[in-house]
Amino acid sequence: MNRVSIIIPAFNEENGIGEVIREIPRELVTEIVVVNNASTDDTEKIAKAEGATVLREPTPGYGRACLKGINHLKQSDLRPHIVVFLDADHSDYPEEMRELIRPIEEGNADLVIGSRALGKKEHGSMTPQQVFGNWLATRLLRILYGVRFTDLGPFRAIRFDKLVELDMQDKTYGWTVEMQLKAAKMGFRCMEVPVRYRRRIGFSKISGTVKGTVMAGYKIITTIFKYW
Repeated sequence: MNRVSIIIPAFNEENGIGEVIREIPRELVTEIVVVNNASTDDTEKIAKAEGATVLREPTPGYGRACLKGINHLKQSDLRPHIVVFLDADHSDYPEEMRELIRPIEEGNADLVIGSRALGKKEHGSMTPQQVFGNWLATRLLRILYGVRFTDLGPFRAIRFDKLVELDMQDKTYGWTVEMQLKAAKMGFRCMEVPVRYRRRIGFSKISGTVKGTVMAGYKIITTIFKYW
């Protein structure tokens, strides 16, 4: 049986992290790793109470938190075969993890993206600028790297050995697109599966502010051209 680990970056997500962890199909998972990314609330306390392994990354940055989780898994005595990335804000449906990991378990994919564009989105779950940004980024990936994606969704699964091979570097907003474009350049078998998406619990630190939206968009676009 494949060992599956989950990495959940979390910055001030005390209202959502407990529900996210409770909805993860435990029978499929070896370890749930929550990376407390400079939270000032009870995110860490709640995650521990729900049985997660909690790491601390004091410097803010989505990619930085993901790298912390990866380094933890590298040092594990029982390295996972598959790693799933999941947000802490309850916008994803953790129970759909089965569909995400199935193509990898069946030997048909190395990287599987949960596509919100192909699935059902709750009204108001994504801002117009998020929808446009995803369209633009995936269009650029198709033009420059010859790979067809419909989303840069954070809910994704990847073979751990392939994840290590990618040598991920981005420490902030360019994390997801870096993974997808590097996978394309290295000839990984990439797939998408439709996933549902709902309005997050709490306030988005990125899409909820003009500054966050602009910074994220700029970083994603510059990352795409950086590796071209």
